[in-house]
Amino acid sequence: MRGRGRLSPVQAAALGALQGPTELLPVSSSGHLVLLPALLRWDYVDLDSELRKSFEVALHAGTALALLLGLRREVAEVVRELDAARIARHLLEMAPAAAAAFVLERRIEERGGSGRTVAAAQIAGGLALALADLSPARRARSSATVRDGAVIGVAQAVALVPGVSRNGATLTAARLLRFERAAANQISRHAALPIILAAAGLKGFRLARRGLPRGVAVPFAIGSLASFASTLASSRLVGKMDRARTYAPLAAYRVALGIGSRVALGRR
Repeated sequence: MRGRGRLSPVQAAALGALQGPTELLPVSSSGHLVLLPALLRWDYVDLDSELRKSFEVALHAGTALALLLGLRREVAEVVRELDAARIARHLLEMAPAAAAAFVLERRIEERGGSGRTVAAAQIAGGLALALADLSPARRARSSATVRDGAVIGVAQAVALVPGVSRNGATLTAARLLRFERAAANQISRHAALPIILAAAGLKGFRLARRGLPRGVAVPFAIGSLASFASTLASSRLVGKMDRARTYAPLAAYRVALGIGSRVALGRR
């Protein structure tokens, strides 16, 4: 591997195993990929930034394939329901994030990827989710409008900041819009899946053109397979999120993780 950093097969497997459940919960999978190596003082944190991003692409590719497989019936149902209004809403859910990624992705990666910054984003995301969950739960998914799609789209754009959580941001937005928790969770994952697939496909294409340095193919493959397996193994979390009566435990976890990480990293 280039630079001082290193990604061992064991580390790749551990990060891949972490990717699945953290992607399905509103706790920021990308944030955990920053915090765990930093807290454990892995050499991974010193890895070339482009290689780290490429490795995250490999993990997200494994997650995306697992989600398509595990949610294939739900995806098919959403496709069957499509009409002009729903297509417009889904496009608005994706457009702000795509535009923000095109313009700001490099700056966000350079300035927002440190452990302490990610920890702060975890705290802010947890507090926002807890406050949003106090909103009345009155609306069904069928009542979603084009305006709702625009709000969800802005939330996805904000989630480009590491540690914010795409799932968390869209879930927070949906609860602020007063959707029932099951509907909010469904809206969140339906908005996120196309973005995950598009990002994995685009960055995977770039990676294929650039090529991998010697010695990284095995850890990348292990991480991707571990991500695929952990996402499938964690698929029951989707149903549990749909049946959740409160998001307070998840919000509390994010705040505790953020505070604990800032304290631990601040001592170094």
